[in-house]
Amino acid sequence: MALSIFSDEHFMGEALKQAQIAFEEDEVPVGAVIVAENRIIARAHNQTERLNDVTAHAEMLALTSAANYLGGKYLHECTMYVTLEPCVMCAGAQYWAQLGKLVFAASDEKRGFSMVGKKLLHPRTEVVSGLLKSESEALLKQFFSKLR
Repeated sequence: MALSIFSDEHFMGEALKQAQIAFEEDEVPVGAVIVAENRIIARAHNQTERLNDVTAHAEMLALTSAANYLGGKYLHECTMYVTLEPCVMCAGAQYWAQLGKLVFAASDEKRGFSMVGKKLLHPRTEVVSGLLKSESEALLKQFFSKLR
């Protein structure tokens, strides 16, 4: 079975590459990419330490980059692939951007948006969870075990 470069697995793999960059920079290893028309238009990883900015989550940086690329704030036709379930802040930003689809790998039972509910996302946002979950969880566990 050949892996299509236009598959969800391919794009989540690209988000995992961003998470690896974050890991190497001693940031919580979360990565995100945003795709429009089968093309990556934004790539980002957590940079809260580097930028000394609590809002510099991968999702927030990717949303800004995608909006700049498209020349508009609405991402109706876009899909975000992110390695960890977005927090409430990031889900709220995705609501305002009217993101078309969200695909995330690992769930975040402590800080993920689903602890509040899907209402944080735009009603038309399609959600897929668990894609490449084990790969994302392994990277997160490795990072946090290094801190202890």
